[in-house]
Amino acid sequence: MLNEQRTWHKSTYSTGAQNCVEVAEGPTTHIRDTQNRAQAELNLPAHEWAAFLTTLTR
Repeated sequence: MLNEQRTWHKSTYSTGAQNCVEVAEGPTTHIRDTQNRAQAELNLPAHEWAAFLTTLTR
């Protein structure tokens, strides 16, 4: 949806850094670069985002 309201957040590990990514989670997880917010987003189904995060924590 083009006019969909999303709640974006950065990792708590970012602590004010400007060179990171933001995510908006839901049935589809939207990922964007904080320095290029108007450019394209990466969109993943929520289960794939969860699998990605699980892999990172191993």
